[in-house]
Amino acid sequence: MNGKLKQLIQHLSLERIEENLYRGPSADLGWGRVYGGQVLAQAIQASAATVNSDHRIHSMHAYFLLAGDVSIPVLYDVDRIRNGGSFTTRRTVAIQHGQAILNMAASFKRPEKGFEHQIDMPDVPPPEQVEDDYQRNLARAAALPPYLQKLTAIETPFEIRTIGDLGDPTQPACRPAVRKYWIRTPSALPDDYHLHCTLLAYASDHEFLTSALQPHGITWLTPKLQLASLDHAIWFHHDFRIDDWLLYVIESPSAADARGLVMGRYYNQDGVLVASTAQEGLMRIKSARAGAGAI
Repeated sequence: MNGKLKQLIQHLSLERIEENLYRGPSADLGWGRVYGGQVLAQAIQASAATVNSDHRIHSMHAYFLLAGDVSIPVLYDVDRIRNGGSFTTRRTVAIQHGQAILNMAASFKRPEKGFEHQIDMPDVPPPEQVEDDYQRNLARAAALPPYLQKLTAIETPFEIRTIGDLGDPTQPACRPAVRKYWIRTPSALPDDYHLHCTLLAYASDHEFLTSALQPHGITWLTPKLQLASLDHAIWFHHDFRIDDWLLYVIESPSAADARGLVMGRYYNQDGVLVASTAQEGLMRIKSARAGAGAI
């Protein structure tokens, strides 16, 4: 298995402290705070550990409450709200320094047959015809500031191939609030449904909220920009494997009241919509009145 992927899976594995209580390590990806996808993924792992194996996660809704501290682990407290015949519900709170940093509700369900329809997958080039993002970033690294060169050189546990222009974070131009990329793990994974869901949740926060900045000609490097995820939701529709190529289609339908909304759809290569995502985030230029770090 790819070393980075193996490291990520180990990192997302939790230690059981007590009934309904789990602990997961934190990692610094270079941003100085815990990556939101990590807390989402670990919260899913914690809640799934308390559910019968015949129930599988079909949706989760989380609120990011505080930035995570990369220097200490995260504690996950699971509340077994309901054990039902068809549906099981869990509430999981992620805790650091005695304070909640994330609050997540997750619902699990027995699979069954029913009505089906979906939004069709857009017409895009297959992943074999799209260049790898890591290689594209390395090729342009020399033109970036030194601290960005360092971030660019960090390998990720996923293969990502963006369709179209990557955009220049140092010289942003106004463009539509749409992003499409193929993603998969570079190595095969076990047949563990919740592992695939956990890794999709981890990856779903990548380049998500930043897509709402594109129509405004700004990036996360824009001076005095305050950007923070407020919530995150995922709905799982069909079985999928994240070690097979998935197309992630991200669109931002609205920005208003210093908040941006982004919505995403994951398709497999057969065009089946396997999962949907949504996130709202704070996006504003800081003013002296707002104060440092005010949210």
